[in-house]
Amino acid sequence: MIKVLLVEDHMVVRNGIKLLLESQDGFEVVGEASNGKEALDYLAANPVPDIVLTDISMDEMDGIELLQILNKQYSSIKVVILSMLNQINYVIEAFEYGLAGYLVKNVGYNELLFGLNHIANGGKYMSEEIAMILLDQVKSGQSYAQALPEGLQANFDISERELEVLQLIAEGYTNIEIADKIFLSKRTVEGHRQNLIEKAGVKNTAHLVKFAFERGILM
Repeated sequence: MIKVLLVEDHMVVRNGIKLLLESQDGFEVVGEASNGKEALDYLAANPVPDIVLTDISMDEMDGIELLQILNKQYSSIKVVILSMLNQINYVIEAFEYGLAGYLVKNVGYNELLFGLNHIANGGKYMSEEIAMILLDQVKSGQSYAQALPEGLQANFDISERELEVLQLIAEGYTNIEIADKIFLSKRTVEGHRQNLIEKAGVKNTAHLVKFAFERGILM
């Protein structure tokens, strides 16, 4: 049974999500909150759920602030954002803070349930709409990356294969999935990922993707 805490300031939306989840055998909505502060109050007095499903825009404490606190104080909780906001900067920032999944509110019921199940089993997930926005930016950035100013290219000198891996990382693929797509071993992909992180001078994959978008390597 996947135990879920719902954090959503619109009661109609919250009730709709609750009804959907409780109609499924594998989910239990253990609590509800209308903002991040209420969610933390709930967690302080109750057993920790498996998933916190939260909006971003809420009064008193928004979803991003809640995510940052949960990442530090309740690291076992998988945080999933369900929001109307589909801007990539929000997505990158959220994953940088330890997010497990990002879905937009026009997502279909089947995709929502699939994403939550996938996350509960240890994966990460972005809704199809977010993935397509990222893919469009990657596609438009391929030729742009090759036309970067010389000085910038020198600061982040990567091979065509590394750029291919970077594009797939930005699309949310795992090392195993990337290996299958471009016919490399998992260890080779892991090596490319680590090389990219070291070349960019960043701490992790989320910072790497953010770095690539900010510098126009990916768009």
